[in-house]
Amino acid sequence: MRLVPAGLTCWAVTAAGILWHIGMVLTVVFGVTAALSALSARLSGRTERRAACTVVLAASLIGVGFGIAVTVRDNMIRDHPIGNSVGRERDVTVLVTESPRLLRGGRMLIRADLRLVGDDESRGRVVIFASARDYGAVAAGQSVRLRARIAAPTRRDLTVAVLTATGRPTIGRATAVQRGAHTLRAQVAAVARDVLPADQAALLPALVLGDTSAFPPTVVEQFQVAGLTHLTAVSGANVTIVCGAVLLSASFLGPRIAVALAAAVLVAFVVVVQPTPSVLRAAVMGAITLLAVVSARRRQAVPALAATVIGLLAVAPHLAVDIGFALSVSATAALVVLAPAWSRRLVRRGWPKPVADAVSVATAAQLVTAPLIAGVSGSFSLVAIVANVAVAPVIAPITVLGTAAAAVCLLAPAAAALLIRFTGPELWWLLRVAQWAAGVPHASVPVPPGPAGAASVTAAAIVTVALTARLWDRRGFRIVMACLVMCLLAWSISTGITARPTVMSAGRGTMLG
Repeated sequence: MRLVPAGLTCWAVTAAGILWHIGMVLTVVFGVTAALSALSARLSGRTERRAACTVVLAASLIGVGFGIAVTVRDNMIRDHPIGNSVGRERDVTVLVTESPRLLRGGRMLIRADLRLVGDDESRGRVVIFASARDYGAVAAGQSVRLRARIAAPTRRDLTVAVLTATGRPTIGRATAVQRGAHTLRAQVAAVARDVLPADQAALLPALVLGDTSAFPPTVVEQFQVAGLTHLTAVSGANVTIVCGAVLLSASFLGPRIAVALAAAVLVAFVVVVQPTPSVLRAAVMGAITLLAVVSARRRQAVPALAATVIGLLAVAPHLAVDIGFALSVSATAALVVLAPAWSRRLVRRGWPKPVADAVSVATAAQLVTAPLIAGVSGSFSLVAIVANVAVAPVIAPITVLGTAAAAVCLLAPAAAALLIRFTGPELWWLLRVAQWAAGVPHASVPVPPGPAGAASVTAAAIVTVALTARLWDRRGFRIVMACLVMCLLAWSISTGITARPTVMSAGRGTMLG
């Protein structure tokens, strides 16, 4: 637990420095706190107080380091040379970092790293809006030369500019590894289309590889209402299932060889899926877990998660203001802190362990992430817990079979087709659950977007948990009180608020994992 304050501090300092440009102020504050903590630890004679001061000292030193780092990056963004070209059209060269995302109206959103402005070298993260007709062939890892109108960034996320493409691109070649990953993703999608119905064929690449390019808009909306969109963002659940399957199947070779194979699969998995925020967090968490297996130490998920946050924000500070990263970390924290305790309590009361685990995992993840989702999307799903419990048994088979098919599809397409065919019943069930949940009256209710919506859902979640915990032992009140609170929430929101919900993007990395 000593790493938790440090992890929260680095996250808060980085986010505040990016959003409000107060990195230097926070550096001074934490510098003073570190000095006072060090003095207090030296003068204190009690072991407990000295330990507490040491934890505060460590967190304060982390705050100082990250405060300096975010201040430097913030100054670089504000003084970036591309600011002199705002409002003008320039030839720019970029390196595409993520698969382009298809928007409404035939437009695409492309995230990339700047390489050249004109003939001058330049660096920085940019967002490009372009025509899907002209830029449909662009893929991650490719160098692209284009003519674009330059605008100031609209979001505070360490982006240096927003580019609007005005001409056709000149597309370079990606690296051999990235070309192979793109070919593999395309081959999996092609095999799925050959052996599965259209809706299932579009869903499989999204669940296994995070590729939502073929996702029908109607299915996207159903998943959003049902609270299942997180399944289409490759995350810690995918990494856990894949690495666990490799460790189990290779256990007869010995722990070290099995872990080495799992590590190789983990690296290949990240390359194929692409290192988006949730995938990066999941991959680092998986690497720490594999290291714990090699060293024969018991897995400690909370410090591993805190170390993951610190490491990722040191390398990619823009993740501090990424909603997908926040959802991923908060969901993982809920699964390792709340879900096991709730599951043990249900088992003691006679619940079958698989059912207790599924209910606890779905409830914990939903309660923790619901405020963030509500604040971003302006809506709150009342059926998400039930829907997630209903689909829990089919996620692991889909992930294992789909990943195995991806591993062999280039060498043995027939074997990949057979494996993918076995995912048909599970995909059918997942689609039916999403359709049923989305069809429930008032399945999703509007809430105020932003902090107000997040606060209202947080208050409702706290009240629900408190009441159910307090009245759990009183027969007849357990389910009634939980349902009553949720019904009152739905009624008050639907009658008192007229704000229209905003649809969240179903693209990779925008939801939790």
